Amino acid sequence: MELLDPLPTVETARKLGVLPDEFDRIVTILGRQPNFTELSIFSVMWSEHCSYKNSIIWLKTLPRDSDRMLAKAGEENAGLVDIGDGLACSFKIESHNHPSALEPYQGAATGVGGINRDIFTMGARPIAQLNSLRFGDLSLPKTRRLLRGVTKGIGDYGNAFGIPTVGGEIYFDECYNTNPLVNAFSAGIVEIGKVAKATSYGVGNPVFIVGSATGKDGIHGATFASEDISAASTDKLPAVQVGDPFMEKLLLEATLEIIATGYVIGIQDMGAAGIICSTSEMSAKGEHGMVIDLDKVPTRQPNMAPFEILLSESQERMLVVIEKGKEGIIQGIFDKWDLHCAQIGEVTAAPADGMGRLHFYRYGQLVADVPAHDLVLGGGAPQYRRDYKEPAYIKEFAKFRINTVPDVTPADLGDVARHLLSHPNICSRRWVYEQYDSMVGTANRSTNAPSDAAVVRVKGAGIPKTDKSIVITVDCNSRYVNANPFTGAQIAVAEAARNIVCTGGEPLAVTNNLNFGNPYVPEVYWHFVEAVKGMGEACARFATPVTGGNVSFYNQSSDDGPVFPTPTIGMLGLMENPDNRMTLNFQNEGDTIYLIGSPQNDVASSEYLYSYRKVKASPAPAFDMEQELAVQTIVKQLITKKLIRSAHDISDGGLFVAVAESAMAGGRGFAINTDGEYRRDAYLFGESQSRVIVSVSAEQQAGFEQFMQKAHVSYSQIGSVTASDYVVDGQVVIASDTATSLYNNALGEIMA
Repeated sequence: MELLDPLPTVETARKLGVLPDEFDRIVTILGRQPNFTELSIFSVMWSEHCSYKNSIIWLKTLPRDSDRMLAKAGEENAGLVDIGDGLACSFKIESHNHPSALEPYQGAATGVGGINRDIFTMGARPIAQLNSLRFGDLSLPKTRRLLRGVTKGIGDYGNAFGIPTVGGEIYFDECYNTNPLVNAFSAGIVEIGKVAKATSYGVGNPVFIVGSATGKDGIHGATFASEDISAASTDKLPAVQVGDPFMEKLLLEATLEIIATGYVIGIQDMGAAGIICSTSEMSAKGEHGMVIDLDKVPTRQPNMAPFEILLSESQERMLVVIEKGKEGIIQGIFDKWDLHCAQIGEVTAAPADGMGRLHFYRYGQLVADVPAHDLVLGGGAPQYRRDYKEPAYIKEFAKFRINTVPDVTPADLGDVARHLLSHPNICSRRWVYEQYDSMVGTANRSTNAPSDAAVVRVKGAGIPKTDKSIVITVDCNSRYVNANPFTGAQIAVAEAARNIVCTGGEPLAVTNNLNFGNPYVPEVYWHFVEAVKGMGEACARFATPVTGGNVSFYNQSSDDGPVFPTPTIGMLGLMENPDNRMTLNFQNEGDTIYLIGSPQNDVASSEYLYSYRKVKASPAPAFDMEQELAVQTIVKQLITKKLIRSAHDISDGGLFVAVAESAMAGGRGFAINTDGEYRRDAYLFGESQSRVIVSVSAEQQAGFEQFMQKAHVSYSQIGSVTASDYVVDGQVVIASDTATSLYNNALGEIMA
């Protein structure tokens, strides 16, 4: 059979992001030179975004198993964890960084749409969303434009789709001036035994494309996400997808309905690389092939070329393989929801080796003939172990000594307090989250009861009644990771677990979004390797296996260099009993405030040191894994024994900010005392890890003290909850109404 299109050259391959040796490998696989359509197929499937070719070797070292894991990491559309009562939670985090840098509204919106499709394609109804965002210097008009666009994109899509956004994080640093990071997290619930798989098998079974029509948006989006941002990137605006949340809502309901019929063999979201990704991954997993007629794909533009149809990343689409003979049932469901449902091909047999082939036709002509297995991650896609070396600055950062900066005096405390409470990395994100619907679905238990992690009741149409809640959070302080990627990544995992524990949950599993610069730069790749090692060790210690996630390389520009290494941790926890719900707000005047965990003479990588003292070269904060595990164990026990009124972990801004946030959330003040064994700035503003602030009522105090005296964890009484004002060592540092106004309004005033 004759293949259409002129045969491309090595130079053509290079323009598509295919290296010369990879081009030679393609020729060997096919036994001939590829045509342009086939080369385009390999270029997207072998891009970093789809193949993880520069990361998979290290990702395989992460802990991936537990008794609760129901899907192998990376083998399904999302992670799947048993939460008991015959239910499972499907959850995942993914990036949409490059699209958001070019077109922030659609980039962020389609990131939300894509991650939710990963969840409901497994048969799980999404019940909650989080996001983790990074932007540049907020004094720059460009940064404010990006923040406005991303926030509106997330809000408009999520609100219209009808899934609550229940939390997240935002950080600002000039390293993100060109390359913002937009990481979207979604979680859903499904009954065990009703999970849909991303596979294809059964010779003659029909293959359908369902949902929206296919257009020219997002073509080569996966390739675009696998290269540095540059001045020329604006020429690739068509690589950014366009979303429609109302179409996605219809697709959600139709998808869950067809899965419920029991006639679905396999189903996969068309995200990165579109049709070619879904057909190849499902076929490779099921060890079958497919024959696809591209003429039957519903399109939005006339005369689309074969490669355009195959590579388009138009949103709100699925590939579905169903049992032969059930076509009418599936068609009827999609007709009811007024969605496209077109049979475009069928499953074909594979040779004895299980290496099924994909045959694509256009206008009756064979335009591509490729082996599914050789296209995909874990199959024939290349895997590289890049050279890496420690950047010179790491040793320089380690030389920092605290005595090189002056301690704060009592007279300085008010100035530091105002600086931190109004800093964009610490102040309230009210300007952002008020644009999100956090209450749709009425499952969010956190809106009027602030806590360190979001608590979402397990409920929804078709879900058996239960008292369980999932507890979810996203965490990463990239400044720590930049200072020491191994320790910084460990801290990211530890903080996520600490947030879940302080909320009354039990950490179960992790999804991660690994945001780094160009992997071909040895120093950048060293960041990646060290962060994966640190994350892996921490996940093993917390018994929170990695269920999957996303690697986003090439977050780098010629102007700003690479972004800080940002391995974002999305963690799932479980709350069996709603009575264990713990909030961070101080409640009654006169309650005693305790610090659990040991203070340190440490201000390394703190917001105080970085932005107030303007010292950017310092190591990661003090962190001890054994101390962390011990503190979390104690906090869990204090919550279940009902010995504390509130719990809040100490993180950005240190102890002072943690106590201030608990006071503001409860409409109270506080009076605390520092400890003369430590520098005042380290005690109040240092960010050494493994510390939690709790408040205890008079009725609980004797039991609390008795319990803590038997525990093998340091603790100290540091003060009490008051009616108003923030008092340190007998001095009013800042009035409570002033602090609340600064904290709540700072970001909004900047954006205004």
